[in-house]
Amino acid sequence: MAVLNKIRQRSLILILVIALALFSFVIGDLFKNSDALTGVSQDTIATVNGEDIKRDEFMFKVENYQRRVGPNSTSVQSMNAIYNQELRKIILETEYDELGLSVEKDKMRDLLKNTFQSYPEFQNQDSVYDVNRLNAFIANLKEIAPQAAPLGNVQVNYQSWTDNEQAIASGALQQQYYNLIKAGVGASLVEAKDEHVAGARSVDVKYVQIPYTSIADSLVKVTKSEIKAYMEKHKEQYQVDATREIVYVEFREDASIGDEDEIKNNLIALKQDRVEFSDVTKTTDTIVGFDNTTNVEAFVNSNSDIKYNDAYLRVNQLPVAERDSLLAANVGDYYGPYKDAGYYKLSKVLAKETRPDSVKVRHILIPYVGANRVDPSITYTKEKAEAKADSILNVVKGNRSKFLEVLDLSSDKVSNENEGIIEFTYNQAFAPEFKAFSFDNQKGDVDVVETSFGYHIIEILDQSAFNPTIKLATVAREIEPSEETIDAVFNAVSKFEIAAENGDFTELAKERELAVKPATFKELDENIPGLGSQRQVVRWAFNDDTEVGEYKRFSIAGVGFIVAQLVDINKEGLMSVDNATTPVLIEVRKEKKAEMIRAKITATTVDEIASNQGQSPRTASGLTLKNTTLTGAGVEPKVVGTALGLAQGATSKPIDGEKGVFVVEVTAVKEAQELDNFSAIQSRLTNARRNTVQTKVYAALEKKAEIEDNRAKTVY
Repeated sequence: MAVLNKIRQRSLILILVIALALFSFVIGDLFKNSDALTGVSQDTIATVNGEDIKRDEFMFKVENYQRRVGPNSTSVQSMNAIYNQELRKIILETEYDELGLSVEKDKMRDLLKNTFQSYPEFQNQDSVYDVNRLNAFIANLKEIAPQAAPLGNVQVNYQSWTDNEQAIASGALQQQYYNLIKAGVGASLVEAKDEHVAGARSVDVKYVQIPYTSIADSLVKVTKSEIKAYMEKHKEQYQVDATREIVYVEFREDASIGDEDEIKNNLIALKQDRVEFSDVTKTTDTIVGFDNTTNVEAFVNSNSDIKYNDAYLRVNQLPVAERDSLLAANVGDYYGPYKDAGYYKLSKVLAKETRPDSVKVRHILIPYVGANRVDPSITYTKEKAEAKADSILNVVKGNRSKFLEVLDLSSDKVSNENEGIIEFTYNQAFAPEFKAFSFDNQKGDVDVVETSFGYHIIEILDQSAFNPTIKLATVAREIEPSEETIDAVFNAVSKFEIAAENGDFTELAKERELAVKPATFKELDENIPGLGSQRQVVRWAFNDDTEVGEYKRFSIAGVGFIVAQLVDINKEGLMSVDNATTPVLIEVRKEKKAEMIRAKITATTVDEIASNQGQSPRTASGLTLKNTTLTGAGVEPKVVGTALGLAQGATSKPIDGEKGVFVVEVTAVKEAQELDNFSAIQSRLTNARRNTVQTKVYAALEKKAEIEDNRAKTVY
């Protein structure tokens, strides 16, 4: 009871304590979740001109894109592709809205007709486009949604159809928009005349060059304030994105010498029969070895990391380093173990033959619905196509002259133009089954062969370029580290991390003979040189909580582990003076040297200046605005431009060029020949400018757009 009374007496204090605890909890959560403070929503990928790109819709499009392109695109590459697509769409739609551009109903009908009029599904019995069939198809898609219906070789549903319609409309609007801009782009006759003069008016000069290298770098002092001032004066050249710099060391999970020896010994042991006790049968069984097996294919497939290949191999299909040894081996001989492409291999020679490297065949192709590149008009099922091919084979086998009579049944229109004949070499890309029949059988053989394109009736007409081939039974074992090696690598990483707590990262690496590798990347980068796609490292380095000097271990596929340390944070904006010192120092030094050289020039003629400065006068001819190369000095646009502005006999003042200070004297001027008509040049300039409209206009619109890019905080 006394305790309760004390609590009541101190109720105000208790309330304050609870309030402070709740406040600290909320504030702590805010700092953990920076989105709450920055206003960045996890649901918004980006905001472009006030319009949000929402996460759910964005990721849906990314998934569709990845399904289309397959494994050729990483997830980050797919997201970048969709982001750029959405960015372009919003930026251009902003322009369309401001101009009042739209695709009306009649225009949309025309666009759909132009796009789909060749589809048999939308044609009447006279093969003429029928809009009613198109409307019926769309209505059916809407009725069965979300189910799909076939269109040509693909399946489409109502959503994909409407997306396609929007893409068609968007393409038409884009074309209309750019055409409007192109209509206002051109070149005047004055510009055409200037273009003509730029290439036709030329000057010959005598000049002297006092190179910057004539003054030693040690005589020119450059301060950090001068470097900073130069950068401020040339801001656009030295603007940089935010970057992070790391160093890292690798702990590779590579097979040790002992691991490799064990793999080789295990391969050698496969040759002989071995006796094993079976826990299941409680008896001792004899396992037949490579020497005595009667089923080579089964033996290889049971003991190898690479499946058995029953083909005869040409010379260029054998490992380069082992080629001569394999070809010299006799049938029944073993070769190996030898290392090849990340495997140790033991090969047994099964057979050797002389086989052709070039063939001439003729064929008839009978495809079926679902086959590769099948024409939309094909209606055969696989079973019907096979039966059709078999019936044609029977006709051809009975009388080879009938081959040409039934050639019209073939869907290969290209080879049909040459009586169905195809000539190719073994190295050319052909369907594997087609190639195997053509090279592994004899001249005159004919049969039905199935490939991904359908059923082929193939007759071998000729074979040539016979060369040695070899059939091998190869047992391969991937070279990979043992459990002991993996454990040793893990222990080494752990010890390095512990030591790095209080030690110098670089010194620790040096002690362990580990190479310290640098890497610099931007926030949206995916790849790290030498490591490939490593978004996990990029995210860690750009995390607001990661400070310079911190390190972290990462598991890297194909490597093992790395330990990375953040060594520098470079913010967006003007490059830091320290990072800019090397490139800017050269430019500032050139400016100061130019000033020093100009101060030493007291003479007024090229010959006198050359004599006073210990240089030789040179000549250059045919200089134009389009040819700014000075013979003996290289490309010097400022010097050539100055010379073209002088009259014959005139001498320039000192000119600060790319590789030195120049003084030029114009010795001859060749004026451009007057043309009666400049319309051809005007037309060429106009076309050239219009061809760049699309790229330049969009680049300008993107630069002008208000873009808040949250990809790094939302999906990357």
